Amino acid sequence: MREIILTPNEKQVRFFESTAKYTAYGGARGGGKSWAMRTKLVLLALNYKGIQILLLRRTLGELRENHLFPLLKMLKGIATYVSTDKEFRFPNGSRIKLGYCDNENDVLQYQGQAYEVIGMEEATHFTERQFLALTECNRISGNMEDKTFKPRMYFTCNPGGVGHDWVKRLFIDRNYRPNENPEDYCFIKSLVFDNHFLMKHNPEYVQTLMALPEQRRKAMLYGDWNAFEGAFFPEFDYEKHTCEPFPLDKNWIKFRALDYGLDMTCCLWLALPGDGRLIAYRELYESGLIISEAAKKILDLTPKNEVIRYTTASPDLWNRRQDSGKSGFDIMTACGLKFLQKANNARITGWRVMREYLRGSLPDGTPKLTIFRNCKNLIRCLPLLRFDEYVKEDAADTPHEITHAPEALRYAIMSREPAYPKPAPPFTGSVYTFDKPKKEEDDYEDYIEY
Repeated sequence: MREIILTPNEKQVRFFESTAKYTAYGGARGGGKSWAMRTKLVLLALNYKGIQILLLRRTLGELRENHLFPLLKMLKGIATYVSTDKEFRFPNGSRIKLGYCDNENDVLQYQGQAYEVIGMEEATHFTERQFLALTECNRISGNMEDKTFKPRMYFTCNPGGVGHDWVKRLFIDRNYRPNENPEDYCFIKSLVFDNHFLMKHNPEYVQTLMALPEQRRKAMLYGDWNAFEGAFFPEFDYEKHTCEPFPLDKNWIKFRALDYGLDMTCCLWLALPGDGRLIAYRELYESGLIISEAAKKILDLTPKNEVIRYTTASPDLWNRRQDSGKSGFDIMTACGLKFLQKANNARITGWRVMREYLRGSLPDGTPKLTIFRNCKNLIRCLPLLRFDEYVKEDAADTPHEITHAPEALRYAIMSREPAYPKPAPPFTGSVYTFDKPKKEEDDYEDYIEY
């Protein structure tokens, strides 16, 4: 048996000592996260006979570079690595299994298995669905000798990534749902300045982080979870773009924007003061509604004396269902939701126009877009939207739960813009013409929905 001398810093000691059900460590670059994670798991394997441990990274390449090779060196003569099962086996019956979840459903391979400890490296690279699926595997196994041991999960993380929102909600904002116990969650913030080894042997790394663009520097150097890389709308400013509700002028034009889905229905109510501004003043944000229920909810939330010009809705609402031959448009219209119009679903163009609204202001400094603070989900989802991994000017469509409110707002804004010409086809030597922009149809008669 070899002797390994550990010299953790103060933050890493706190991580080693934590027995919380869920412990997250890190928050910035250079905090010694990967070393802390694998060392913590090795200590557990050595101290608890028969403990079953799962260590995960999002991709196989990351797993090999960050953990497999360092663990092979660290555990030489201490544990045996079985390459076919990707696991380290200890003489006391403990086991550290290495895994990865490159695709969303890769996590399903662990269903039915039991691990007393699960470590998620770079947790913000995992979706909330993957995290929740793994919690089902975090339980006492038959191999564990100490049956009083409390199963737990450990996380390392930086701001940003597909899982930024759920990690931030649980460990930074501490915004818990009814079935979540705040005492179960512990966050240990560690910055590059806490990593004494790195500061002594590679102090230039701090200058590297200092040279990053502002938003990324805030996240990677200082652990600012409100300035993560990939924010699709960095222009969104809570103080600038939101306000407490106030009475709306009865002469202002009002309309609705709808993004329907069984997983989530989002409807926004919007007002036009007539000076170039757009005000979002009410929202419906609810999952599990069939089309007729969604229509009823929208009508119920609209006061009887409120004048609504039109409702712009996602174009797929006009697709006919094979079972009934009816479209969502037909069903909603039959339920009394009148004057539905197809939304302009030009994504990149729409996002560009939204960005102009977020950046724009009137001569007196009043923002072009204002959101009442009772529209909690629109306010929550806008800053969480990220760039698409492959299309630079488009927003990512995952996690899908956060896309509905921004989509509805895009429909709303595009309903007030002149129609844009279709992109020209590639030139083949033949003569072609552009479609002429259509004049904005803004001659609807006012009406009251009952």
